[in-house]
Order: sequence, then C-alpha cells, then structure tokens
Amino acid sequence: MSAQRSDGPEPFDIDADYQPLRERVRDELRQRIIDGVYPPGTRLIETDLAARLGVSRVPVREAMRALESEGFVETVPRRGTVVVELSEQDVEELFDVREALEVLASQQAAQRATKADLRRVRACLAQARRALDAEDPVALGHANEAFHDEILKLSHNALLQGVLKPLHGRLHWLLRQTGDPHELVEEHTRLFEAIASGEPDRAAACAREHTRLNREIVRRLLAERNREAPSA
Repeated sequence: MSAQRSDGPEPFDIDADYQPLRERVRDELRQRIIDGVYPPGTRLIETDLAARLGVSRVPVREAMRALESEGFVETVPRRGTVVVELSEQDVEELFDVREALEVLASQQAAQRATKADLRRVRACLAQARRALDAEDPVALGHANEAFHDEILKLSHNALLQGVLKPLHGRLHWLLRQTGDPHELVEEHTRLFEAIASGEPDRAAACAREHTRLNREIVRRLLAERNREAPSA
C-alpha cells in the first residue's frame, strides 16, 4: 500500500495537555491506526506525517519508535516503516490475555461498582447506540473502547489496570475487528446488565462468552483476509 498523501496539514491540538509533544504525536498516530486511517500495510513516511500533523520530524520519529515497541508498526527492508498486519498468533495471544483479565475485571466490577460507575457505563452504551443510528463506525469504535475501559475501572483494581495499560492500544485495535455492530452492542448490554446485577459469577460467565464470541469472529475475518490477499 502506498504512503499517505500529504495534501496539507491536519494539525491536532498540540497544546491539549502537559504531555511532551512526542507522546501526543504517538497517541495521535496510534489512534489513527486503531481508527483505520492508516490500515495494516500502510507505509508511514516521517516527512508526510510531520506535514500532516503540523510538527517537525523529530517527535514523529520518536513516536514511530514507541509505536514499534508497542507492536503497531515495523521496519521492513526497502519499504521503511509500515503498519503491521495482525498474525494468527498475535490474535490468539491477545485474546488469551483479554479473556483472562476482562473476566476478572467483570467479576470484580460486579462486586465493587458504585451507582456512579454504572451510570458511566450506561452512558457509553447510549453513545454506542447513537453511533449505530448515525451509521458512524469511528464513533461506534470509540464508544465500544470506552465501554471496555470503564469495565476495567469498575474493578477498582489498580494492579489489574496497570497490567493492562501497556496493552490498551492493541486491545482497542482488536476491538475494531468485529462482525455485526448491532450484535456487539447487544453483547455489551448483556455484560453491563450482568455486572449491574451484582452477581460476580454471572458477570464472569458473560464476559467469558463475549470474549470467546469475539475471538471466533476475528479468527473468521482474519482467515477471509488471508484468502483474499494476493499471493506473493
């Protein structure tokens, strides 16, 4: 796939917070990869990205190194930096981690969530339904990511949140690989109801079933893409 065109700057809010510029550039590029702006196989060129973001090449270069360490991009001989393709092993490993940790998070959320916690999750579901009605896949993706992030917060387990933090980006990326978006929102609704019931075993079972259904969907999508990919 060819590099992204540099039609003109697409500056983001570089004064948004206290983060160093390289971290804000990293976060912006990571989100664009997750959103599908730069799909797998896309070649990323420092000069083009710097021009589009309205920054110098230095923070872009530093951001690319960080994204490579996170598993989002890789350096390919004669091509440079490209967005990685998720392999079958990547998918299985990520889902193994996601299932183990999200089941625990959901179980603890059922035990520890406050009324204010539940209102935040309900707001994420409402946001997802609005995105469905508007047929806005990017907004839907953000709402679904926020839902899973809130479930983790509801666990009130700082260690669990710390363990998952380095994986958030790739797990969000994985969440975008989905089948029927309406069914996904319904699954999230069932998980929320299980957590809100205050029954840890019910919440854990629902989280496990949700993760396993998602795993099968992503396996199928990956297999379809592999069949459609042109042979070398």
